[in-house]
Amino acid sequence: MSEIKKRSEIIDSEIKRLMPIEEPKQLYEAARYLLDAGGKRLRPVILMLSADVVGGDSMAVLPASVSVELVHNFSLMHDDIMDNDKTRRGVRTAHTKWDVPLAILAGDAVFSKSFEILAHSNGKGPDAERVVRCIEMLANSCIEICKGQYMDMSFSKLGEVSESEYFKMIDKKTGALFATCAAIGGLLGGGSEEDVSALWNYGVLLGRAFQIYDDVLDLTTPTEVLGKDRGSDLIEGKKTIVAIHAMSKGLSLPLPRDATEKDVDVVIDELHKMGSINYANNKARTFADEAKSKLDGFSDSDSKDLLLKIVDYTITRKY
Repeated sequence: MSEIKKRSEIIDSEIKRLMPIEEPKQLYEAARYLLDAGGKRLRPVILMLSADVVGGDSMAVLPASVSVELVHNFSLMHDDIMDNDKTRRGVRTAHTKWDVPLAILAGDAVFSKSFEILAHSNGKGPDAERVVRCIEMLANSCIEICKGQYMDMSFSKLGEVSESEYFKMIDKKTGALFATCAAIGGLLGGGSEEDVSALWNYGVLLGRAFQIYDDVLDLTTPTEVLGKDRGSDLIEGKKTIVAIHAMSKGLSLPLPRDATEKDVDVVIDELHKMGSINYANNKARTFADEAKSKLDGFSDSDSKDLLLKIVDYTITRKY
């Protein structure tokens, strides 16, 4: 994590350089608000490391790494509005600090800036075709995120959702951007089609492990550590893999909107007893192992080692 932190600090500096506070000041302050609140920066770090493993230069793809981080934050800002979340990364969400219209505009500004930055990303001397492919990939991942978010919202209104439907949803909502980050790194780093495909598959499987474990963290991590309300998925009726397993065992969900913290604790205890949380953890480990196997074809290096360790971190993190 110390190595990832070093890279994330470089990314933070590049974010400030590429997206300075301009006029109108309040719009840019709102646009930078969630970015400045921190974050793990896993997606941009994965992009940089992916460029390294194919023989490229991670520093040369730094602007592209900022681009994908902006897209990620844009999606979070709009996600917070749709879910009416009050906190994110331990601070008030943008729409509660200001208002919904400004938060939407700020998110749109972040989204647009990401593509402007990516259009000027050079990497290790890639031809224009590779840059265009990267732009196309990122645009497509945004469409997939929207599809995944729609599926997630629609699932909340359904009585039953299958595991296969859930996996399809998280492959879009979460896996698409992880896969895009790894593939863009491979493309801008000069990787072969086989390299890019392997990195893409690594990202999809990493996204599965990440999202499943995220579902678990929503239930097992205190609010002050998690940075958002603990157990919110239970109240919102999210069909997480934990909920799908528990409902198949007869548990009645979701919790009522006025559920107290004590109500949430009682249900979480039941989820432990039913084995639903352990079931989800085992699924996350399975996909993590599959993700790591996609890197078998790459030569050993510090960057490859970090990509492998990121997978392990994904299913052991505290928030």
